[in-house]
Amino acid sequence: MNMPAGKLTNGLIIANVVIFLLVWLFGWEQDAILRGGMFPIRLSGEFIDTSVYGWLVPAWLTPLSSAFLHSGLLHIGFNMLMLLFCGRFVEQALGPQLMAVLYVAGAYAAAIAQFAVEPGSMIPMVGASGAISAILGAYALLFARNKVDPVGPIPGHVVRIIWLTLAWIGIQLMIGLATSGNLQGIAIFAHIGGFVAGLVLTRPLLEWRFRSA
Repeated sequence: MNMPAGKLTNGLIIANVVIFLLVWLFGWEQDAILRGGMFPIRLSGEFIDTSVYGWLVPAWLTPLSSAFLHSGLLHIGFNMLMLLFCGRFVEQALGPQLMAVLYVAGAYAAAIAQFAVEPGSMIPMVGASGAISAILGAYALLFARNKVDPVGPIPGHVVRIIWLTLAWIGIQLMIGLATSGNLQGIAIFAHIGGFVAGLVLTRPLLEWRFRSA
């Protein structure tokens, strides 16, 4: 299967890499995470004394700003590879504008899921994994080849979404346990939130695209 072109996908990869290199070259890693990372406690409305910390990205924008920050070469390398290989196919199916909507929705769904589980956490969430999880969800839904039969009154496409969600949750739990022996250090609930957003939004976005064409 030849990989299609993808201007938005390429642009997102370039933006992520450029930001990562600038932050790394100038030694801004801690400062960037402090100011632009998604801290669940900030989304809960917790007051942050800016006289101590200085300028911060508004809390409601941090789900998006944090998606352009990465904690190391392996982190950004893996994320960009996943975005490259899945993003171009999803972009071909949805078009760049609707894929951008999905990407942003995935970033916010990831932040909301992580916040729902740990609303008082002061551990920052960074990385494009949540937004990319939405792209992975769309890819899994759009390019799955096996036919899924309905279960009672539940339509086949809904059954597929349920199975994919359960499979993704299982994968995230295994990754969390395999990488650190516990569920710390990896935002598995953010990954789940982004993936579910991709599964839920892909069909409406696809219908919107072809209805508007």
